[in-house]
Amino acid sequence: MINPSASGWIDKFFGQLKNRLSVYENSHALYRAIRDTGFIYGHVLLFNNIDAKETKGWNTEEVTKAALLNTLYDVYRLINQKDDADGFIAKSISFYKELQPGGFNLLHRVLPSSSPSHELEIILDSRIKTNENIFSRSFSHILTNALLFMDVLAFRQYLLSNEKPQKYLKKLEETVLSIGAKALNSKEYKTGYDSLLIKLFEASVRYTKLSEINAESKLEKNYDYFDSKSEKNYLLDMAAMAIWSDGMAQQTEIDFLFRLSERLGLTDEAAAESMASYDVFLRINKKDIPYFKYSNPVKHFYDHAAQSVTQLIIRNKNRLVKELSNNGELVLLLTHSTHRNLSDKEKKKVKKQLLEICKTIPSLTIFLLPGGSLLLPLLIKFIPQLLPSVLNENLERETD
Repeated sequence: MINPSASGWIDKFFGQLKNRLSVYENSHALYRAIRDTGFIYGHVLLFNNIDAKETKGWNTEEVTKAALLNTLYDVYRLINQKDDADGFIAKSISFYKELQPGGFNLLHRVLPSSSPSHELEIILDSRIKTNENIFSRSFSHILTNALLFMDVLAFRQYLLSNEKPQKYLKKLEETVLSIGAKALNSKEYKTGYDSLLIKLFEASVRYTKLSEINAESKLEKNYDYFDSKSEKNYLLDMAAMAIWSDGMAQQTEIDFLFRLSERLGLTDEAAAESMASYDVFLRINKKDIPYFKYSNPVKHFYDHAAQSVTQLIIRNKNRLVKELSNNGELVLLLTHSTHRNLSDKEKKKVKKQLLEICKTIPSLTIFLLPGGSLLLPLLIKFIPQLLPSVLNENLERETD
């Protein structure tokens, strides 16, 4: 099984790809297929090249990470017309090293003996993150970088013309934000979802601040910089995402989208398809999309954190069982916690001893981060459910 949170997952990924060569006629056909997966909209629903059983149990970040790798490789295969995982990995690393925005220094995290695939794993892990730190992001309705497809377009341009990706991405970010601002300004009535979209975009960009974007004609010259159908359709889809984020569109917003389509050199049919695609996507998946759980961010935090904690425990179950088995006092207290409230002194003791265990299990060091102890109640809650044998044995010894 592929585990995108474990070292070596990229090698396993390439070992299990269904399609060894690109099955897409051209870049626009690939773009439409990618849009159908949800990747364009920042929420991946499915993969074209991976069996569904491989993705079972993956969290949002793991799915997004694998989707980014999968999409980048699709672009590489389409352009080079060959199946070459090693060549792709080398080219991807070269691309991201040239990109390297401020604060994106990964070199200190890569050991000299690391394989290229491991180096790429570290890069992709950092790339899917938003600009917020790992703990703050857990409290947010924004979990991953919603504008990751810009990496794909920049990589495509890098392969075709060896264009400097940082310059390209800056122009693309400016243009997307400009279009988003114009789309929002076309609304007669603003909703809470409009503020959400702004936050979503702001957390995902790396070079641009929304406050610095002029929504008027100043940046329209950037439109002519992007001449491929994939680039133009992406700009159009971002506009559709902005005007349709509340599940409806006013006539002024629809008129804006059609004018933008004409300005980009696309047809009215392209504008209608863009709106219809996002409308269908929202109607089917809105309840499952993290950034639309804005109405109750506290509930969303606990839902997401509970899912993450459960996966961490399952993946480290054997190690956790071993550590708990060697700490009879902690197991006894956890046993008591299943049928009575612990005293403040007992709670402090449980917290201290659990943190000591977390130090010995690398995957659980998230609980040692600033504020991470707030997640401990979730860990305590799930231990009795996932490790009943240890607790039951201890309870039997206590009652004998």
